[in-house]
Amino acid sequence: MQKQKTLAESFSLSGKGLHSGLDIQITFHPAPENHGYKIKRVDLEGEPVIEAVAENVTQTQRGTVVAKNEVYVSTIEHAMAALYAFEIDNCLIEVNAPEFPILDGSSIYYTEAIQQVGVVKQAAPKDYYIVKHKMEVTDEKTGSSLIILPDDKFSLNVLISFDSPVLSNQFATLNDLSEFATEIAASRTFVFVREVEMLLQNNLIKGGDLDNAIVIYDKKIPQESLNQLADMIGIPHKDVQDLGYINNNPLVFDNEPARHKLIDVIGDLALIGKPIRGRVIATRPGHKINNQLARLIRKDIKQNEVQAPLYNPNDVPVLDNIRIRELLPHRYPFLLVDKIIEMGANHIVGIKNITTNEPFFTGHFPQEPVMPGVLLVEAMAQTGGLLVLNSIEDPERYSTYFMKIDGVKFRQKVVPGDTLVLRLELLSPIRRGISSMKGYIFVGEKLVCEAEFMAQIIKNK
Repeated sequence: MQKQKTLAESFSLSGKGLHSGLDIQITFHPAPENHGYKIKRVDLEGEPVIEAVAENVTQTQRGTVVAKNEVYVSTIEHAMAALYAFEIDNCLIEVNAPEFPILDGSSIYYTEAIQQVGVVKQAAPKDYYIVKHKMEVTDEKTGSSLIILPDDKFSLNVLISFDSPVLSNQFATLNDLSEFATEIAASRTFVFVREVEMLLQNNLIKGGDLDNAIVIYDKKIPQESLNQLADMIGIPHKDVQDLGYINNNPLVFDNEPARHKLIDVIGDLALIGKPIRGRVIATRPGHKINNQLARLIRKDIKQNEVQAPLYNPNDVPVLDNIRIRELLPHRYPFLLVDKIIEMGANHIVGIKNITTNEPFFTGHFPQEPVMPGVLLVEAMAQTGGLLVLNSIEDPERYSTYFMKIDGVKFRQKVVPGDTLVLRLELLSPIRRGISSMKGYIFVGEKLVCEAEFMAQIIKNK
């Protein structure tokens, strides 16, 4: 099982705020397990903390803004993308301004800092959001759409399109997060001259210059207006006839704008609070529609607090029925685990196929057969027992016995033809032969039963 990760040590960066023009200091700290991403405004009284999650996004017009109780932080997406790309689950970010520094308009400074301090594994298991069916959000007005499909890892395709002779259509692809540092992180944000003029007039980009953005001159304006704009952003005067990119530094990649959109999508989807196993196809993405998909995923997570494990009947089991009978003393009609399909240091996934020939259906109930709830609990306990026994030497010489059962919930009846997928995970390390576990049973994607157990490992006589 993959483990959660955090920074090996803290690091700090400083730079101008794109919108405020302020000199900003930002520090990234290691954080404990299950902490997630949180942002602390150290410049305000009480140092309020904002959880960096999709439902806290309040604005998306000129970057992603998260807020809580009227305290906000903007332009967080480039940093979030870097944390997500390095598979960091837990981080506390301290910033002394209402926005993150723009730096060079990309994720490269964050990326290099993370590489320098390193990343460490934590004890808690990583909790993935596994995409099991197509999800889509669209905006008919802009032609934007984001589609997420099942896949065995996170990957992303971006297609951008503008009514522009300089930047019309581009695409970029990230097939694996390991490519982010070298292929994506250095891609800067971009803006059109016609937008810069409006933003400057409205005093919205006090910290913007040609060192932290790609500026695209694609539609002719009067020479006088172009000269005034050049003076405002500190570049030599340009001929109005020369359309193209007007930058102090050349493009890092031919398709740098499309690659930067990859950063934005990753940074916005990082706010779902879990790493994703799925493939995203983003057509004309923007912060608004990115956040819509992130919110949709967050809603799905809340409705399905625990995701059903993936089960492929064609996979070779980790423990087959023969090995299970060597470890457990139970026999017909009370052996309630058919095979184990996944097992780690702290979790196990088992399968039980429910047929109409189960002996308990004879009396429970003849006209409407339903598996007794107590046997669902027993099936979880047997699966958890296999996890516990797997942690000791000579497991055949030991058995596990109930000490306590808590929090049992039955959510749906189990009937002939159902396949139970049983997931058990340790709540704490096994100490002095005592184990505490949380168990779940799924039929398909539906959670049908859950419970917590305490059991004792005892040597057979």
